[in-house]
Amino acid sequence: MKKALIYTAVGAIAATLFIPVSYASAKDNNGTLPHIDGNSQFPQTRWSNVRHTFRIHIPKNSPSVSQLNIEVPNTLTWSNNTNDVIVANENGKKINANITTNGKSILIAFAKPVASNTKLEIDIKNVKQLFRGNGPVYNIKATIAGSTTDIPIGTARFRVN
Repeated sequence: MKKALIYTAVGAIAATLFIPVSYASAKDNNGTLPHIDGNSQFPQTRWSNVRHTFRIHIPKNSPSVSQLNIEVPNTLTWSNNTNDVIVANENGKKINANITTNGKSILIAFAKPVASNTKLEIDIKNVKQLFRGNGPVYNIKATIAGSTTDIPIGTARFRVN
């Protein structure tokens, strides 16, 4: 009985060593639609006042994006101050955008449509989170240049530690 248990444990450990390490990645540069590339929270604690950051990737085969619509979850409150929303490219350079709020929605209209093969980083500062329940889930939609239809590009979920 002990030998069988030991052989099973050794076999399981050996099997995990031979499984190739490959992580799922949304960094597909050949995609045709924008998508969420990641998200983070600072600080990563249960502090009530945090910053939520989204990374959005517009692949090289995607059309330009003229606006983003971020639906803020009901479980959060934030300052509703448009100065607390910062939009930058992957190099940290701010992108010129008109930011408006309407209840639990943040609309980011770019002065010039964001070209394909671009990565955006959107920071929402002064987010106040509740300490109970599941982490907040943002729904994000994009409007393609020359269109009026919002296309869902993904959701961003933040864990409550």
